[in-house]
Amino acid sequence: MHYECPICREALVLDGRQWRCQQRHCFDVAKEGYVNLLPVNKKHSLSPGDNQQMMAARRTFLQAGLYQPLSDRINTLAVSLHQQMPDILDIGCGEGYYSQRLQQATGGILQGMDISKTAVRYAAKRYPDLQFCVASAFDMPFVANSFDLMLKIFAPVAAAELQRVCRPDGYYISVTAGPMHHFALKQLIYAEPKEHPLSAGQLDGFILQHQERLQWQLQTPLGELSSSFLQMTPYAWKFSTEQKQHLAQQGVSCELDFCIELFQRQK
Repeated sequence: MHYECPICREALVLDGRQWRCQQRHCFDVAKEGYVNLLPVNKKHSLSPGDNQQMMAARRTFLQAGLYQPLSDRINTLAVSLHQQMPDILDIGCGEGYYSQRLQQATGGILQGMDISKTAVRYAAKRYPDLQFCVASAFDMPFVANSFDLMLKIFAPVAAAELQRVCRPDGYYISVTAGPMHHFALKQLIYAEPKEHPLSAGQLDGFILQHQERLQWQLQTPLGELSSSFLQMTPYAWKFSTEQKQHLAQQGVSCELDFCIELFQRQK
């Protein structure tokens, strides 16, 4: 593990149940096994990231396997890189669904990070063999050149931080919304729904190696899974309670459209 202190940037060393730096800044390991490396003065709200309700909804939906084709495709790309025991960072790991499946597929050493303490706590409890921390993707608590492979699914990131923590010739898999992603939901909300712009495939310090779109039509079962799907989307707050109940009762038919990009870090 290559943590560095988020306050003074000195290397952190594990001492019992605490991570410590030479400047005597200390960070306790929680009972679930994760460490919180998001200082209070770097939070933009009291509890940043997904709350308990959003995390529980995503957990229920993902564990049902309805986004498994995306996870499978990411894992296939990662395995095709032929890296031996890679050090992997999952940026915005959430409750750890993609993290755990990626680690199993590659046999690598995986570190998950998310700004949501609620999500990280659950991930660490469910997947005790993986490492998780609470941190910001705009100020990552890792020493330079720590990772062979990085994954980001929809999470906001800073290109400078990606360059800093990725090893030369290392890889970065990015998943963003394709043009038609969740278009059926947009049609229920907006008078003139617009498609998502397709990624330009450019990232400072990296070279694009591969770009593709992964698309399929999602049909959710009636009841809880439909409700969970709506709750985990960025449009959840735009629907009234009555609309959510109606969609849960009839199920949701919706386009899924993911833009998957593979970048390689320049030397």
